[in-house]
Amino acid sequence: MAQTTREFGDWPLKRLMTEVVGTGTKSAEDMSREQAREAFERILAGEPDPTTLGAFWLANRWKHNNAEELSAFTDVMIEEGVVSAEPDCDPVDCGANYDGKHTSAILGVGAGAVAAAAGTPVVVHSGDRVPTQKETAYKHVLDELGVRTELEPEESAEMVDETGFGFYYQPAFNPPIDSLYDRRDQMGVRTFVNTIETVANPANADVHLGSFYHLAFAKKMTDLIKGSEHLEYSRVIMFQGMEGYDDIRPGYTKVAEWDESAGTFEDFEIETAEYGMEMEGDDLAVEDVRADSARITEEVLAGERDDHFADAIALNGAFRIYARGDVDSLEEGLEDARAAITDGSAQAVLEDLQSF
Repeated sequence: MAQTTREFGDWPLKRLMTEVVGTGTKSAEDMSREQAREAFERILAGEPDPTTLGAFWLANRWKHNNAEELSAFTDVMIEEGVVSAEPDCDPVDCGANYDGKHTSAILGVGAGAVAAAAGTPVVVHSGDRVPTQKETAYKHVLDELGVRTELEPEESAEMVDETGFGFYYQPAFNPPIDSLYDRRDQMGVRTFVNTIETVANPANADVHLGSFYHLAFAKKMTDLIKGSEHLEYSRVIMFQGMEGYDDIRPGYTKVAEWDESAGTFEDFEIETAEYGMEMEGDDLAVEDVRADSARITEEVLAGERDDHFADAIALNGAFRIYARGDVDSLEEGLEDARAAITDGSAQAVLEDLQSF
């Protein structure tokens, strides 16, 4: 990142380290909204020395950013260069962890096609081997399926309206974050950038579906969204996804649901066995996440599988239908999802994507 001549305020990262966030695990303080905004403006402008930037990111990881800091970072990210392209429909925004999965199949492409076939448009977004894991993400499964992924945002919006499923590519819609790739790669650990990139919302969707490791993080994410000056989600559903991704875990999954109009934040549990799905996490493991996920997706959508993967894709499709409010219960969503596979409409969505 090139150095900049842009003028900033009184809080360079080194001063923030010395006086606020870097004073130790017990004495470190949270930044004000203004301090957090200035810090990320400096980062995106390429102003900090690489050593200072790395120390700042690591200090924030140790300290744990609060929702106000994260919403400030998010607003700067959006202001500094997120290019949104809103489709005519109102899709569910699926913001899975960009750094991908390395063990279990990615089910979201199949689930998104199923939901789209049932009348619930879906948007997914990712980068390409994003640090720190640099593992398989949405882009790679779609590439393997022969679906175009290196799209400009307007093309992505057209894809949603034409097929019901759309992919937005981070370097095209979020170039400021993409420009941090090398610095993030040198860190070796996740930073707050891994958190905020998942809510960039390039399609200006009303509903966000994401994942968390702990319930407290889901509450922090909804507080981030409420505190943002630019995010306009009115409904957020997050769950403990497999490998931090937006795929429901076999067995027990904790779910958090925030509804702006009702002013509620609630949590509940999903037990896959209650839906006749007796599976464990290892049942969804694959050897080659990219290739196997694509193959499994094609086979499930074609109605050629009746196994744990077929169940998991149907359930995740149902959850997307429920998240948008197109059904009142997950049971109803599951009926619609299975019907979309049985009647061939889910496979038709994939074919439309491949010919887009």
